Amino acid sequence: MAEARDERRAAVGELGAALRELVDAAVRTEVPIPELAEAALLAREVTGRLRRQSRELHEIASVDDPEIGERWYSPVYGPGNPVAPPMVATDTPDGRATGRVTLGKAHEGPPGLVHGGVVATLLDHVLARAIRAAGRGGLTATITVTYRRPVRLGVPLLATAEMGTTEGRRTTATARLVAEDDPGTTLAEAEGLFVALRPERAADVFAQTGRDVTAWSSRTD
Repeated sequence: MAEARDERRAAVGELGAALRELVDAAVRTEVPIPELAEAALLAREVTGRLRRQSRELHEIASVDDPEIGERWYSPVYGPGNPVAPPMVATDTPDGRATGRVTLGKAHEGPPGLVHGGVVATLLDHVLARAIRAAGRGGLTATITVTYRRPVRLGVPLLATAEMGTTEGRRTTATARLVAEDDPGTTLAEAEGLFVALRPERAADVFAQTGRDVTAWSSRTD
């Protein structure tokens, strides 16, 4: 079964990469209107093929692992998600996480700059990943983002996060975003509070998935 999932993951990743190229082309193109119309028809043909077998809205993908929070269609790092940058993230059991990413036109806000909401999303992800690496589950309760400098498109970025304090089901963490070639200059930073769901509450929240989802629940209570 693991071999079959690995094979499907490879195919999902390949499709995701191709679709990200398509998204980039679509948001940058200036081809004539007739070519836009033809491209729209081709895109709808592909959509029809992919919809022949689909999951329901709350159904978990066969390539995912909900027990550890691994989501192949995550909008931040998911290899199969055409809107994901995607971020390449790593973590360590001491409650630290890093994410490397370069953002293009699909994530633009002001001309040439990354949308502020995208910056917040990247920081939220590494914050959550840091606490999960230390064995703490949790959903984002609050996140405060401070934008220090404009974040430019096409620049390799590094996001780092570190778990802070823990109290019962509550965990704090801090994160920072820099350009890889200028690590001394903070572009944005964030503080987050995460609250783990009690097992019975997690079972209720994720009931529609039909799966045992534990990555966001308390492991100590």
